[in-house]
Parts: sequence; C-alpha cells; structure tokens
Amino acid sequence: MPHADTIAMIGGGQMALALADGFCRAGLLQPQQIVVSEPHPDARARLEARLPGVRFAQSSTAADEAGLVILAVKPQQAAEACGAIAGHLRPDAVLVSIVAGLSTATLRQLVGIDRIVRVMPNTPCLVGKGVSAICRTPAVRDDSFQRVSTLLAAVGTVHSVDEDLLDAVTGLSGSGPGYIAMVVESLAAGGVAAGLPEPLAVALATETLAGTAALLEQSGEHPAEIRKRVCSPGGTTLAGLATMDEAGVARGLAAGVVAARDRARELGSG
Repeated sequence: MPHADTIAMIGGGQMALALADGFCRAGLLQPQQIVVSEPHPDARARLEARLPGVRFAQSSTAADEAGLVILAVKPQQAAEACGAIAGHLRPDAVLVSIVAGLSTATLRQLVGIDRIVRVMPNTPCLVGKGVSAICRTPAVRDDSFQRVSTLLAAVGTVHSVDEDLLDAVTGLSGSGPGYIAMVVESLAAGGVAAGLPEPLAVALATETLAGTAALLEQSGEHPAEIRKRVCSPGGTTLAGLATMDEAGVARGLAAGVVAARDRARELGSG
C-alpha cells in the first residue's frame, strides 16, 4: 500500500476512534489504510469493533509507512510517544498533533521534522458534530494541509487559526463539551427540584440546548440578541437569569475558559 495513502495514529483512545471512524464513514479512507499504535487491549478492541480491518503496529513501524502521522496521546505521554517515532518518519510525512498545549516548536525538537500541523478537536467529533481549529508550519505544503482539513471536515467544522490562538481554542471548544454537559446536568437538576421526573428533565435540558444551538447557528445572530428576545419584562426568564447572575453563573463559565487556556499553556511548557 503506498505510504501516501496510509495514516498512522499514535494513540488509539476516544478521540483517535472518533477521527478514524469519521474518516471512514465519509469514504475518505478504508480501515485498512489506518495503522494504530495503542498498547491498551480495550482501546484496540473498540477500534476493531468499529472499524474492522484497522491495523495495529508499534509506533516506529506505523510511522515508517504513513504519509500522515496523527499524534493522539495525552500531553503527559507526548515526549515518550514522539521519541518512539523520531527517526522513523518518512521524508515527506506530515505530523498532525492533537495534543493540547504542545507547540509546533516543541514538536519540531521532539520529532526532528518541520512538517507539522496542530489541531484542537473536541469530543462531538464522535457524532460528526465536532469543532476543530487547525494551524500549520510553513513547511507544510498546501495540498497536505488541505488533505488534513478535508479529513477533519468529515467529523465536524474546521477553523484555520494562528497557532498563538490554539490554547484559547482549547479552553473554549476543546474543553467546552465538559462545560456544556455540566450546564445540561445543572438545568436538569433544577427541573427535578421544580418537580419534573429526572428522565424528562434531562431530555428537556438536552433538547433545549440542541434547539438553541441550531437557532444561533441558522440565524447568525449574536447570542445576546436571542437572550433578549426570550426575556419579557417581569417574566419568568428574567427571574431565572437574575438568580443565575447572583450565583455568578456567567462569570464562572467565562473564567473557566480562561483557566483551561492557562492549563493548556502549563501542559505545553512541561
């Protein structure tokens, strides 16, 4: 199999699974074109169950044959993983890193090549609704960058950004699904406290979030405009928002994004 058509994944966790599954569902790759380095049997079993035909190999072997090498490990494992593939990347290979906080400059030192693309995806990639921010080093050719962008578009939307914005992207969309899940959990808990059965409360909270997101996306309006239209003078929404404001809900969410950005910077600095 020509190496240009092969993708290596160093790490086979949930995000690697989401990406590989999306690439194959979109018809951009066949499972046989994906070779994964993953030491944990449970993760390998998940990949095999979702993508029959996916191959497994040691990191160095996977890197040897791949045109794209996707680094999909935790930040604390990145140095070791990069060491395992350094010297095994093909002369024309492109390294695609989804590791939070790890700069292209650091990656260049760890793997010894200049052709690096950094991506910050998020977990809704699992259902084809992800958001990915992407940047590249000058050594990455336009056609290689376009290939990576096309692959990522199979699992959601793609935004090209400057690298100095990626830590902030990590704080917002990278970590954002955790914040949104907490919002749904909290709304549902409020529904239960107000007298709703929990399954109905969770369903209403989830559906309200999905519907509001669709409204924002399709209307193109600023969120503040939607919020203002829902608020009638002296009405129920204003009463709820006033209590949330007293509790610092909005300030807490905004501060959480900044805290996550700062943690991404810390992870990147080692």
